[in-house]
Amino acid sequence: MTAGSHAALPEPTDWLGRPVSCVDCPHEEIRAEGRCDRGRICVRDRRARRIDRFFAGNPGEAEKYLSHPYFEIRTLAARRASLFLLPPLIDDPEPDVRAVVAQRLPLARIARLRDDPDRKVRMVMAQRLEGAALVGMLADPDYAVRLVAVRHVPPDVLPSAMQDPDPQVRCEVARRVKADVLPAMLYDNDPLVRIAVAERLEPSQLVALVDDEDLRVRWIVAERGAVAALPSLCNDVDPEVRQRARDRLAALQPAEPQEGRHGPRA
Repeated sequence: MTAGSHAALPEPTDWLGRPVSCVDCPHEEIRAEGRCDRGRICVRDRRARRIDRFFAGNPGEAEKYLSHPYFEIRTLAARRASLFLLPPLIDDPEPDVRAVVAQRLPLARIARLRDDPDRKVRMVMAQRLEGAALVGMLADPDYAVRLVAVRHVPPDVLPSAMQDPDPQVRCEVARRVKADVLPAMLYDNDPLVRIAVAERLEPSQLVALVDDEDLRVRWIVAERGAVAALPSLCNDVDPEVRQRARDRLAALQPAEPQEGRHGPRA
């Protein structure tokens, strides 16, 4: 980078849009030791990356900023500060701060964050909870929270989420549910769910999908299905499905013996 291009960089500003100045900064000793650098490593800067660099190099300073008015500073400070100082932040007005608290504090201290009004906090809780508390999150009003929940609940619980209103959630269910109950999702109304089902079914079970309206599902049947599923797909309306079914049928069917190939024995 040339001197001219460096000079063209915008002046760093704080969270209120004011120019960052080192004159009244309380971290003169840290600056003298090279552990902060205006425009690159600075807790007074509005840019999260520069703030995070400051706390990464000076983790002992984090506790001093847990009540700072700028939420980004509180969020980044909460990642570095001692756990013993975090409980007051359970009620922080900023969801990013509460999400960090939900990640770090023991579950016994943050149980009520399971019902936090912000989904990003509830998503963190769905990653950490277990047992009945996690199962209860399968009924969360936000699909993103339910998606995290279905990725973490035991497979035995997943049948209760087979009828989830969101297809992304049902896709994840289809990927994780036990094989013996997977056929119950054969006729889901979303093709992406049926694709996920077709990718896991036993080849003999795929015959049920030979007439699926989505060519991607039929292609999977042509690619994975048992011999019984292939004849009808050899005449499929889609040329790629037809060709794949014909190729596999030819490969799976035993070759017919050719009479006289070796001639009569003497």
